[in-house]
Order: sequence, then C-alpha cells, then structure tokens
Amino acid sequence: MHRFIAAMILYLFFAAASWTLADERVWPGWLGAKRDGWVAKFEPPSEWPSALTKAWELPVGTGYGSPLVSGNRVIQHARQGEDEVLVCINLTSGQELWKSHYTVPFKMGGGGEWHGKGPKSCPTLADGRVFTLSITGVLSAWALEDGELIWRQDYSEKFGKAKTPYWGACTSPIVVDKNVVVHLGSDDEGMLVCFDAATGKEIWTSGSDGAAYSSPLLVTVHGVRQIVEWNHNGLAGIVPETGERLWFFSLPHVGTQQNMPTPSVFENCILVGGENRGVRRIDLKVVSGKWDATQTWLQNDVALDMSSAVMNGELLYGFSHYGKGRLFCMESQSGKVLWEGPPRSGQNATLLSMPGQIAVLLDGGKLQLIEASGGGLRELTNYQVSESPTWAPPVILEEGLLIKARESLIFWKW
Repeated sequence: MHRFIAAMILYLFFAAASWTLADERVWPGWLGAKRDGWVAKFEPPSEWPSALTKAWELPVGTGYGSPLVSGNRVIQHARQGEDEVLVCINLTSGQELWKSHYTVPFKMGGGGEWHGKGPKSCPTLADGRVFTLSITGVLSAWALEDGELIWRQDYSEKFGKAKTPYWGACTSPIVVDKNVVVHLGSDDEGMLVCFDAATGKEIWTSGSDGAAYSSPLLVTVHGVRQIVEWNHNGLAGIVPETGERLWFFSLPHVGTQQNMPTPSVFENCILVGGENRGVRRIDLKVVSGKWDATQTWLQNDVALDMSSAVMNGELLYGFSHYGKGRLFCMESQSGKVLWEGPPRSGQNATLLSMPGQIAVLLDGGKLQLIEASGGGLRELTNYQVSESPTWAPPVILEEGLLIKARESLIFWKW
C-alpha cells in the first residue's frame, strides 16, 4: 500500500509538471512574444546532445510563416495548391486536430517565383484567436479551438490596381491589447490599420505610406509605449491607442533595396539595416515635448537583406548578405563590427537569442548554436534539421525544436 501511494504521488507530481509545462508553452508569432527573437523561459544546456530525435513530420504545405504554439497545440499557416490553409497539430503526437482553408490565387512578381506564392507573413496568436495575413493582403481572424473563421477584412479595393507590394504581403500583424494592427497596401499607397481583435471593426488608420516587407513591433521608448514600423518610406513611431504618429525617419525602399528586416530597439535607439544599405543607429529623443529621430552612426561593412538581427546583451547579431551570406556581431553603441563568420554561408538565416547563446537557422536546413560573445565566432554545435530549404522562422521549446521545411513541419526533440 505504501508503495502504491508513493507511486501515485510521483505520478501526480510529474503529471502536474507536464500540465504546467503545456499551459506555459507559448510562441505567439514572428520572433517570439516581443518580436526581438528572445526565447523566453528557456535555459540552454551546458552541453547540447550529439544528435536530435525526430518526433514527427507532417506535410502542411509551402510558405514562410512561423509555427505558433499554445499549450499542446501547434498552428501552421501555409499554401496547398491554390488554397491557403491553417492547420492545428497536437505537439505531442503530431496528429492533425483541425484544418481550415480558403482559395487565394496569386501571381508572384518577376524574380521571386522560386520563393513560391506564400504565405510569407507570420500569423499571430492572442486570446484564443489566430490572425493571418494572406499573400494578397487579406486579414483573417480564426478561432484557436476549432479553426472557425471569426471575421475577415479585405482592403484591397482601397489601393488601386496594385493591391500588395511587388512580391506580395509579407508583414506580420501584431496584437496590441485588444486590437490587431497591420500595414495594408501596395508599394505606392497604404496605411497602418488597427482593428478590434474580437469583431474586426476598424479602430483607426495611420498615414498613407506604402507597405513594406518588414513587421511592426511594440516597444517602450523614454517611458512611452509605441508601435515601431518600417514602411515603404521610412521608420515611424505610432501611438497604439490612437494611431497618432510621434516621429518619422525617412528610409525609403528604393528599387530592389527593399525594407524587409524587423528593426531592433535597444536603450531608446533603433538599429536597422537594409539591402546594400549597411546598418545604422537611430536615436530617439524628446525635446520640449517633441520627438526627434536622429541617425547616430552608419556602417557599411555588413548589411541586412531579408534576415532580421537580434540583440544579446549590448551586442547585435545578424546575417549580412555581403560575401554571399555571413554571420556578424556588432557593438550597439558604436556600430563597430567585432567579428564576421565565413562567407558563402547561405542566402538567409533566422536568428534567435538565448542566455549566452544564439541559435541560427540557415536556409540550407542547418541549425547552428553559437556562443553570444564579441570575441569571435565560436560554434557550440550544429544539426541538420531539414533536407529542404528552411526560410520560415524556427521555434525553440524546452523539450525540442519546430522546423518549417519547404512543405512539412518537423518536431525535433532535444
């Protein structure tokens, strides 16, 4: 009897721990909860395993959207044929729980055909709802529980003949309080729009700038909470409650020099890089009640194309498209490049930041774990996590890693 009671106590303890882990397990969208690439509630091991175990792999379709995680549910937005699909998967078993789909015809702009017809935007999860932006710029809200469509907003008729940027809508919607915010429009005209997350009702619009491929983020600068977005014409700070523009810094998309990476915000400044335009620091100040955005430095040794950089401490880590793709580490205060990795590393990389380490998913399917240090590139280990291209952001969880390959979603266990 005593053994039975002891066994039951142990069972309940581990079951409770498992339930708690499932309840706390969340990855709400593009680059995590704060869109800064920081992997919360994760402590890297002192020594990584020699190999990973593939728990499951499930065909889901093409596209570059990040997987979402809520408890034991994984959500993936992708394309199957002429349809965009939203699929919900049991994390433990890999079993499909539900799938919703809708027809989204699209013709990719010249030069981008090999990227496919999307979706390129990362979906967003909040308060039991999943928000998706189709490659054609249509915003939809879905019920996490069963995949039922809650509401949909299509503003395409407001923007003339061109409905989206040249290579389709890529920006990721963001949830702020009880609203969802996204920049809609084409290269030439558009606006930042705020909708009620529950009903889809328009709350406010801001500006008339064209859309870009970058995604907005919510930050606090000088004690003031604001949405920072990089649209077709430049960087802007927006009041979340009203859509009022606090400040603007001109940094336009010109030719093929597209506005794509998500900026990094650190100590009241913005670090932003663009294709063939290096990386620059924009300092934000409030003078006599008015906001001012001033460039502090610009360096042209490295540049960000489609890859967003992440902070770890006071250092910025990124993937420059110079040298046919190479990692770099930079001082945020001075812009000095402390080190660069070997060239020809790939066409793209997604970086995530953890205590003392950086995870790098290269588009060739290799995951690198490197030391977060300005002293040089030190690889701790690497894993081949896909045999097909990996352009979608990965998700790191306490027990494993979610990888969106070309047409499938893979769950690797540590």
